[in-house]
Amino acid sequence: MRTSLFLTAAAFLTLGNLTAQGPMGPPDFPIDGATARQVALGTIDKLNASYIFPEVAEKMGAAIRERANKKEYDTITSSRALCDKLTADLQAVSHDKHIRVVSSKDPFPQRQAPSEEDRERNRKQMAFNNFGVEKIERLAGNVGYLDFRGFVPANAASDTIAAAMNVLAHTDALIIDLRQNGGGDPETVAFLTSYLYGPTPVHLNDLYFRPADKTTEWWTRKDVPGKRFGPDKPVYVLTSRRTFSAAEEFTYNLKCLKRATIVGENTGGGAHPGGVERINEHFGIFVPSGRAINPITKKNWEGEGVQPDVETQAPKALKTAHILALRTIIEKTPDQERKQRFAAAVKDLEKELADLSK
Repeated sequence: MRTSLFLTAAAFLTLGNLTAQGPMGPPDFPIDGATARQVALGTIDKLNASYIFPEVAEKMGAAIRERANKKEYDTITSSRALCDKLTADLQAVSHDKHIRVVSSKDPFPQRQAPSEEDRERNRKQMAFNNFGVEKIERLAGNVGYLDFRGFVPANAASDTIAAAMNVLAHTDALIIDLRQNGGGDPETVAFLTSYLYGPTPVHLNDLYFRPADKTTEWWTRKDVPGKRFGPDKPVYVLTSRRTFSAAEEFTYNLKCLKRATIVGENTGGGAHPGGVERINEHFGIFVPSGRAINPITKKNWEGEGVQPDVETQAPKALKTAHILALRTIIEKTPDQERKQRFAAAVKDLEKELADLSK
């Protein structure tokens, strides 16, 4: 079975719809105390069966059972309130930001392969979002910019990513913006990263899954469609507190390999993949059943996030990285006219950055 970091495209879209907050979130619906208690206790079996750390699953189960015995859930009458409380109670013990109880007014389907209708709906949604590629641009000084919003499955996204990287291949530095990227598929992480290296495969990350007791290695590809950006030109990755899961893997991999300079904020801190488990018709839980293992550090970013090399507020990250890129290009170019032009661009950016601080 092919492993997936955090979510398949279908599950990623489903969980995103179920857990969004505010008016775009899932419809709230009334529940009674018996249902709330049943859902709370139902989380225990799911966690004991699959959660990556069995001893932590036991601690979470004990905490939920103690709260249930105190009737903490019996007075909850809102589906959204129950999800929020259970999620908070589970995360308070595990400190695992992927654990999340979710609800749906429409019945959850029993676990089964997605139908052709489901696949087509997900394909259309991914296409509407341009398979994660929000924007590509050539900035002043021949600096490439890729605003990438989601690591959707590579079999769907590869053509669009390849087209974007073809456009950016001849730039002298590259900024990859993951400030609004919530994660996705490890195969797409490896695919995009392959454009930043040569044909010799580079070991990026391992994923261990408890249910199968299996570890899968992820490497860059020997062959990619189109042109590579290559291994020698500078790369900058922009992060925010919203940068999460597979987007953190991409960032952590490149930081450990010293292939990129990370600019922005500390990331969200989620390194445990898994999937949504059905508790009953209207409630489910995302159970992290695996963990990332970096081949260099032998650990991951769970609970800590990825610390940027250059720390700055997320709104300032792009201009900060652009300045860093231009300074690097200035040092390397022998063309005096370009040096002067790029130095003027740095001054303009520094002024704009100062204005952001006012």
